[in-house]
Amino acid sequence: MSESPNSLPSPSISRRTLFKLFGTSAVVGGLGYSRFTKPEPAVYVQDTLDLPRSLSQPKTAVVVGGGLAGLASAYELSQRGFAVTLLEKSPQLGGKIASWPIQVGEETFMMEHGFHGFFPQYYNLKKLVEELNIQENFLSLKSYAVVFRDRIYDPEVFKPSHSAFPWNVVDLAISSPNRLRWGINLTKPAHWQVFRAIGGFKTEKTFARLDDISVADWVKDEFPQGLYDLYFLPFAKSSLNAPDVLSVGELMQFFHFYFFGNPEGLAFNGTRQDMGTSLVEPIVRAIEAKGGKVVTEATVSNIQAAEGKITALSYQVGEAVSDVPFWVNRNRLLASDTLEYYGAGDRVYATSAQSQEALSLTCTHQGCTVQPQADGKFVCPCHGATFDRDGKVLAGPAKRDLARFQVADREGDRLQLAGIVPPAHPPIEETLQADYYVIAADVPGVKQLFSLVSGDLDPQVKAKIGQLAIADPFAVARFWFDRDFAWEHSNFTSLSGYRLTDSITLYHRIQDQFIAWHEKTGGSVVELHAYCYKEKEFPDQPTLLATFEQELYEIVPELKDATMLHRELVNQKNFSGYPPGSYANRPETRSGIANLSFAGDWVKMPFPCGLMERAISSGLLAANDILHQEGLQRRTLFTVMPEGFLKI
Repeated sequence: MSESPNSLPSPSISRRTLFKLFGTSAVVGGLGYSRFTKPEPAVYVQDTLDLPRSLSQPKTAVVVGGGLAGLASAYELSQRGFAVTLLEKSPQLGGKIASWPIQVGEETFMMEHGFHGFFPQYYNLKKLVEELNIQENFLSLKSYAVVFRDRIYDPEVFKPSHSAFPWNVVDLAISSPNRLRWGINLTKPAHWQVFRAIGGFKTEKTFARLDDISVADWVKDEFPQGLYDLYFLPFAKSSLNAPDVLSVGELMQFFHFYFFGNPEGLAFNGTRQDMGTSLVEPIVRAIEAKGGKVVTEATVSNIQAAEGKITALSYQVGEAVSDVPFWVNRNRLLASDTLEYYGAGDRVYATSAQSQEALSLTCTHQGCTVQPQADGKFVCPCHGATFDRDGKVLAGPAKRDLARFQVADREGDRLQLAGIVPPAHPPIEETLQADYYVIAADVPGVKQLFSLVSGDLDPQVKAKIGQLAIADPFAVARFWFDRDFAWEHSNFTSLSGYRLTDSITLYHRIQDQFIAWHEKTGGSVVELHAYCYKEKEFPDQPTLLATFEQELYEIVPELKDATMLHRELVNQKNFSGYPPGSYANRPETRSGIANLSFAGDWVKMPFPCGLMERAISSGLLAANDILHQEGLQRRTLFTVMPEGFLKI
């Protein structure tokens, strides 16, 4: 690997250093535990004083966003005596783990945004599950595999572990059929740099060295090819960020959390039912049991600020009306003789060149992008809802018309939309004045919320929110077939080397509803994921579906002769991006505004975590911030070994 300004230095490697890395007695002595003693989770927050756990006087809190981060924050605050109101814009709670009913033939199933794995080092999420007493909602998948297209490498199989670094890596090497193909040579300075980076993670130092370079640039020269193919590429994409737009610092944090700092191994649990039933609903019940108010289909319309803090928040329930203008860019990947398209992902708008209105193409059922038809109608490729050329619902499952916006201004390839055309049924509006506020929306949501702020607010906070990035889109395709098939790998398997597909899940071997359907019909339910695809290659849902199907038949040739009974597609562009150079200005839980906290996987975290654990932990951190201001005992939070073993 050639030197770059962002690379680690290339020191000479002494025999003593090599002995330290690979000499058993030296490593054990330095770490202070034996090969067979499993380390305890690291404690991040633990108050030494014996403080009260609950409020002694009434306090109120508003949490905006009903994903995992918002649910965790609302849960903790409600258990401590706060009067909590949780607002969620969508019909379903859960955000990226939400579930909703779909019809397949004569039967109803629960659909999700894709399979989610609960890794054993998700300590804060696991603790929440224990408190809710819902451990029986989860089952172990025992192991999972990474399978490579055209058998470039033998499948990698990951299982539970019982030791921390370096023994977890030793276990990995022993079990890996590709260990002689990793390509690591620590006598080469470039390879030593790589090993130092992944084995010596320290949050601030690592980000200072490596945040300004993308993973794609970091590995393009002299990099251990096997290491990249076998681990870096599959796991970089599973962070939901593509290597060309992912910070190396962020990947090192991700890698440390899942590999080098993790004593638990990489096998994980799945849910026996859909995520909504198994996890979201129990959290909501716990919030409501303490008097919390949970409102869905709630659109924030205004946030008032004065003297450096939030003073009030207004929201509407129903078909929201917003007067706040926003800009969208022309989407030239979508073409039509009669319509112009603006926006991207699951937020696309259509208008004609001279029209004073634009039509949102976001289906009002589950947010998929509807497709224009030759007859002028719009059809949702995900669930079949049909709308006329004016956006009115013609056929379900959608119940509300497509939203219509006023075109306020045109500027080159940008369009300014100035609020929804007044709906037929005006919404109900309510204004809340609370002691504390938590914003736990996704990145598009938090940006929209800050566009609604009126009054005196720190401009630096707004600037940090404005710089937040959105990752490439994520897509899930689920298929029902009339027959089963042989499968030698794990029921969730990562896939590498395909244009689109990154994983396959066999739902009829994991979740109860699909197991029962399989036992009754002999059929199968298969799901494919694309973690971070490029819109230029796959600009619309028909292209996504066609590619998914083509690759599915390559992955499982037996299904070519099967009958497809049903298919579902969900694609989103609302996952958090971690591009090079973004760490320094990333917002923290403490927003800098006295009574406002942030939660979500876009928040800068003070300890290693990832995916669902990052969302949950950020929500609990936000709650802890408020508890601390009220003089209450903070919740104890856990993480993996916070720093790498190597001293750099």
